[in-house]
Amino acid sequence: MAHSDIMRLLSDLLFCLRFYSRLPLPVFRFEAAPHSMGEFGRAVRLAPIAGLLIALPAGLLLAGAGALLPPELAAVLALAALAATTGAFHEDGLADVADGFGGGRTRERKLEIMRDSRIGAYGGVALCLSLLARWAALTALLRLGTAPALTALLAAAALSRWLGLLPIALLPPARKDGAAHAAVGPQRSAMVVGGLAATALGLAPWWLAGGAPGLSMAAVTLACGAALGVVFISWRQIRGQTGDVAGAAQQAAEIAFLIALCAHI
Repeated sequence: MAHSDIMRLLSDLLFCLRFYSRLPLPVFRFEAAPHSMGEFGRAVRLAPIAGLLIALPAGLLLAGAGALLPPELAAVLALAALAATTGAFHEDGLADVADGFGGGRTRERKLEIMRDSRIGAYGGVALCLSLLARWAALTALLRLGTAPALTALLAAAALSRWLGLLPIALLPPARKDGAAHAAVGPQRSAMVVGGLAATALGLAPWWLAGGAPGLSMAAVTLACGAALGVVFISWRQIRGQTGDVAGAAQQAAEIAFLIALCAHI
């Protein structure tokens, strides 16, 4: 691999880390446009790797706290660390989508509600259910051991970051402005590369933990179905997608993946 290719890979990884998290990353000399959305189309190939790295601090906290505290508390701390690292990026999208799709009667009203920074009843319920579902799943997985819980958390973060791109890849922008409109659509080759990486990481939990590989495959399949379900609902509701819809797809995929892994229990 040429030096320029390596630098491009590093540049794409840094773009994804900045896009998906609040990590205070410096700007390096080899980065041509570190904050330009023009890099989005190619950079998404490394979204799964970025998702894994972003979840790593929460995963290490989950493993460390799981050895000292009850699994319920360890799961809470891990989710808090993950939210702090991402700035609750995807959770915000889920809440906005729930408020808009649940509270608006027309397409225009739904989009207006989704742009409102305030959280309504639908959004509040969606956030609570998302946190409770992930908390319950991580707690159950911790009872099996640190390895299953840690690998599940990291795999869920990696796979769901790629699945969260499906609305942007499959649907037109619902607005003529906003992040989803400004972002260059994901390149087909980038989506393929990212999808292969996401699938490989999604299959890791039970293989690494010595369990049944079929369970990991089922979890990956259900996560894909959850993300595609959000795509379908978004098309029916607003005939397109927004950045919030991408966040909702990521959350749905992560929840479905973790719950599916709990079927082993």
